[in-house]
Amino acid sequence: MSTPVHRTSPRQSSAVLTSAAQRREGDRTGRTGSASGRPAEHALLTMQSRAGNRAATAAVQRARDTGGEQAAGSGAPAAGAKQKKNYRDRIAALLDRFKKNLEPIDTFIKGFQTPTNAAFTQQAAVAANEGLKHSAAASGTSAASGNLLTEAAGTVVSGMDAYKNMKSAQQNETGAKHHTAKKKAKTKGTDTVVGAISSGSYSAAIAKEATKIQKAADAAVASEASGIASASIGGIKGMRAALRVKGAASKYRQIKKLGDPHAVHAGSLAQLNDMREQANWAAAEAYVALDAYWSHDEPGRLELVSDAIDAAWDAMGEARDAAETLKRAEEDVEKLSTVQGYAKKKQLTKMGKETVGGAVGESTKAAAGVVTAVAAGTAGLASNPVGWGLAGAGAGLVLSVTLYKALRAATKRYEEVHHPERWAAKGETPEEAASRKESLQHALKFWKKVSKGERQAMAREIYALAAGPDIPGSGSTTAEMRESARALIRALKAGPDKHKLEPEAWAESLNDPSKKAGWIQEIAEQLASG
Repeated sequence: MSTPVHRTSPRQSSAVLTSAAQRREGDRTGRTGSASGRPAEHALLTMQSRAGNRAATAAVQRARDTGGEQAAGSGAPAAGAKQKKNYRDRIAALLDRFKKNLEPIDTFIKGFQTPTNAAFTQQAAVAANEGLKHSAAASGTSAASGNLLTEAAGTVVSGMDAYKNMKSAQQNETGAKHHTAKKKAKTKGTDTVVGAISSGSYSAAIAKEATKIQKAADAAVASEASGIASASIGGIKGMRAALRVKGAASKYRQIKKLGDPHAVHAGSLAQLNDMREQANWAAAEAYVALDAYWSHDEPGRLELVSDAIDAAWDAMGEARDAAETLKRAEEDVEKLSTVQGYAKKKQLTKMGKETVGGAVGESTKAAAGVVTAVAAGTAGLASNPVGWGLAGAGAGLVLSVTLYKALRAATKRYEEVHHPERWAAKGETPEEAASRKESLQHALKFWKKVSKGERQAMAREIYALAAGPDIPGSGSTTAEMRESARALIRALKAGPDKHKLEPEAWAESLNDPSKKAGWIQEIAEQLASG
């Protein structure tokens, strides 16, 4: 059954139109009724509101155009369940594109417009400047409306993703695909709940700003309710970030327990080196024996020489195999060291981002909501500077992490097309490198995910080390090295218990060529998550 998609409530549209009309009226009132109302501040707030509305309109138009192109190129629809699935996937893709088009606007609102509005609101309360208070409220209404639109779209997308992955987990009852889908369903389901609560918080913010514009008698009550809602969602997001930090820290500790591969495999490498040396000595002795038989004139000399040649040939083959085994083991140790270092770095990075942007940033915003609610009930409409100070600090932390993520993603998209050979799969012919201009254009496509980056390459390396002898390219891996790579997969929380498999069946799935793609996707997901 396809997930229903509800149209945006007409009340929301009317609220936005009403606020826009009231804002224009407020601008006229501010210009005529308050000559000392600081025109620069009013102009800044008005510019923020209008820029946000224009950007949102452009985002809607881009998403609509994209949807039209997809519909035009989709061909004849399939029948029955397949048709429903195609419609659901197309709607989900359209909504996801729409949400990602809105995200830059949402980032600007959260990181700049909202803290600025809070500062102007505080200043207006201290100076008893009704014109400035009216303009700040109008800008706040526009900001909260933009936040609500982005959050609502994200909530619907998360809900559809959760449903899709839940069905996939049911279809794949065990194995890597089951665990990947189950974890995504859980994550997206939580995103849906948090998004719904956030949408309610932004609705309360719109109501708060609307009561200020209308100078309603219950403005203090609305402000207090909005502060409580903001504190609640900030606390939830902060707690969720703390849990993610805990999960990443757990993975980091488990990976660290595996030890340095150079030290762990020093003994096995030394043993392989001894075997190589012994094989070389055996080959040398075989050639000495061959030379001795060749030099003496004895009965049956030719037969002895023939046997000596066979022995020398076999000894040389064993020496060559021993040398290749040692070389392969040394290369595998370097690969294992690299992927373990990458896995630890990913978890440390995740802990840092979630701590700064989530555990600290969202908790600071939650504290700002508490201060706002208390101030609204005691001093009147958040006139305490601590409230907007905390809000600004929290928004700054969240914004810094968001900008860091955006810059990293853009850099990866650039490298993906400008240096396709860097992370290409072994034995795969890389695509032709794009020009600098084309690469920059691709880097700016913030709605696209990186599909051929470092994380995917590291996932392939880990799988190649852990896979069984039936997987091409993995047959020469030593048993000790294979077990170390599988220990790394277990440390990444992708062991038999997570896949609902017995250890033997889990190991067999690693040696199944048909499950290779699912395993690589699973490892890549576990490298990124906590």
